[in-house]
Amino acid sequence: GYLRMPAQKRIAFLTEKDSFEEWDTGLTTENPLHMIGYPDRIKSLQEKTKLDEAVITGKARIGANEVALMVMDGRFLMASMGEVVGEKIAKTVEYATKENIPVIIFACSGGARMQEGMVSLMQMAKTSAALKRHTESGNLYISVLTDPTTGGVTASFAMLGDIILAEPKALIGFAGPRVIEQTIGQKLPKGFQRSEFLLEHGFIDEIVERKDLRNRLTTILTLHKKDDKSYTDNFNIKKEKSTMAQKKRESIKMITESVKKSAWDRVLASRMNDRPIASDYIDLLFDDFVEFHGDRYFKDDQAIIGGIASFHGMPVTVIAQEKGHNTKENLEHNFGMPSPDGYRKA
Repeated sequence: GYLRMPAQKRIAFLTEKDSFEEWDTGLTTENPLHMIGYPDRIKSLQEKTKLDEAVITGKARIGANEVALMVMDGRFLMASMGEVVGEKIAKTVEYATKENIPVIIFACSGGARMQEGMVSLMQMAKTSAALKRHTESGNLYISVLTDPTTGGVTASFAMLGDIILAEPKALIGFAGPRVIEQTIGQKLPKGFQRSEFLLEHGFIDEIVERKDLRNRLTTILTLHKKDDKSYTDNFNIKKEKSTMAQKKRESIKMITESVKKSAWDRVLASRMNDRPIASDYIDLLFDDFVEFHGDRYFKDDQAIIGGIASFHGMPVTVIAQEKGHNTKENLEHNFGMPSPDGYRKA
């Protein structure tokens, strides 16, 4: 798990130096419910955090990729979503759609802001509609979930990403664990609503440690560049082939050379424990493979491996059936037999 990171520090950590251009500063709420003390609370937080509101929005570069970037900050009323937060996110997404650039949102929130009532709940629909138009225009949306991401934010834009990443051990859910336990009268499973639990159940694509996040985003963004001709020039992160990959090459060579012409020799070769499987071929054939786990419904079926990669400089989607090398791996991958969850993932 990680300490919560202020939005300004996260932006500096992720983006190229001096590339971030902040948008829509100075927007203020009109206190729609005339909540006593609410404007004073907002003013106090602005002075304390040096933030206008619970989200910073703008344009930046990550690697060589221009993106619309939104980062929520839990220090400001637990990054709850009121009319200003919703408006800033919707406007930034609309700009990204117009400019044909990807959207990245770092979610961290306690949910809709109760001090603004129905106006805050309306932001769920407004941000979701803006992202729907963004998707329909053929543009990419990456959602990154941090600790905690809950309530109306989870129930709207946070879980609508084309690709959903999460930091380790982040709390992600709608209602909190205590509320659910009190409602259903049952004890919840260990680790319920944490990133690892959601990955196992197919709701997120990958858990990425903070130190690896910038490189992972650069890889994903570069693989999704619309101009394929620029791919080779702009893609600078190269994965060095490991000694394991070399051993796999030798294994494939040994198997192919040992096969004689008789049918029985071919049968024996097909039954060898170290016979190459899907992940071996992916390691050998493709560069920069990024595996995605989510079927967005129920489970991460390990009989199917899917993700994006590059093949001789061309971005590709890779889907394969995985069986495993030994009995333990065979069981984990259900002997390469996909369930409905695997087909949804594919």
